[in-house]
Amino acid sequence: MTAKLFTPVEIGGVTLPNRIVVSPMCQYSAVDGSAQAWHQVHYGMLSMSGAGLLCVEATHVEREGRITHGCLGLYSDDNEAALRPVLDWARAWMPHVRLGIQLAHAGRKASAQRPWKGGGPLGQADAPDTPWTTWSASAIPFDAKWHTPIELDAVGLKRVKQAFVSAVERSARLGFDVIELHGAHGYLLNQFLSPVSNRRSDQYGGTMEKRRRFPLEVFEACRKAWPGDKAMGIRLSCVEWVEGGLALEDTLETARQLKALGCDFIDASSGGNAAHQKIPLAPGYQVQFAARLRKEVGIKTWAVGLITEAEQAERIVASGEADCTAHARPFLLDPRWGWHAARTLGVEPPGLPMPSLRATTILPFKPQPILRAAD
Repeated sequence: MTAKLFTPVEIGGVTLPNRIVVSPMCQYSAVDGSAQAWHQVHYGMLSMSGAGLLCVEATHVEREGRITHGCLGLYSDDNEAALRPVLDWARAWMPHVRLGIQLAHAGRKASAQRPWKGGGPLGQADAPDTPWTTWSASAIPFDAKWHTPIELDAVGLKRVKQAFVSAVERSARLGFDVIELHGAHGYLLNQFLSPVSNRRSDQYGGTMEKRRRFPLEVFEACRKAWPGDKAMGIRLSCVEWVEGGLALEDTLETARQLKALGCDFIDASSGGNAAHQKIPLAPGYQVQFAARLRKEVGIKTWAVGLITEAEQAERIVASGEADCTAHARPFLLDPRWGWHAARTLGVEPPGLPMPSLRATTILPFKPQPILRAAD
């Protein structure tokens, strides 16, 4: 048997061995942006999940751009040094798996509590996790109880753009194959795109064309700093699920302009920029956006959001609605989701490291052994 889900796909010069992506998932377990032992275990485990691409969690380009005190960053030499052994381990044991990173700035949604502490805005009562100044497209808080951000001026815009570029340069030194900029879920680039959060009266606000200007400038600068034979894309909130928010037609045009700047893929998500959003959650509820972008813009897309079953993922890529499917919580619940998907679809699974080969007696096909150079 064959399954489209387990066929290779080329994205921006990078060939993924299959079309399953481990979606970026914040772990809230870093120290001043630096990876810890948890990240070594977490990403080591997910590198052996059977996915073709493992994308590291939202990694913030400025200290002030983190969502929480526990968020990963790539704004210092210490951050870069701490992440290197995590990646080295994954490459040593699973060399066929491609590695990606999502670069982000939280904007007005920064200075927040960790989810298990409520996830709201930090206050003085949350010490030692004290709050900090936040920045956004406009001085509009995310919600009534949230802090009011400072509107980025010309100096601030230049600083943030350079922070993204510096993080791209660090990502190149670390040897990542794929970069995804985070332009979704109400974080900074999304805040500029959206009329809900961008009320500027200068060249970066007002019309849709002006609102997309800063995100496009950031993407263009990052693309120039990233090797031409490696993939760069962006996650977008295609719609905002609120009256007066971004519409899919806005996102289609944004994607066309991104493609002209060298964008290789769109990770098609939605929502996150308004506390009063009404999202019609259902299995695969965002696949429609990936399908429209792929068809009308002619760009590779990832479908994401409540894609939990192997047969469901196979239908999406086999029908041409998306080039890849990205999965988050399914991998947290089942770190071998990719292996189990191969078994369900009756196809040969990806290779396994030598210490894991005894498990293959329960699989219908025997995967190829993965050997480290030391072996």
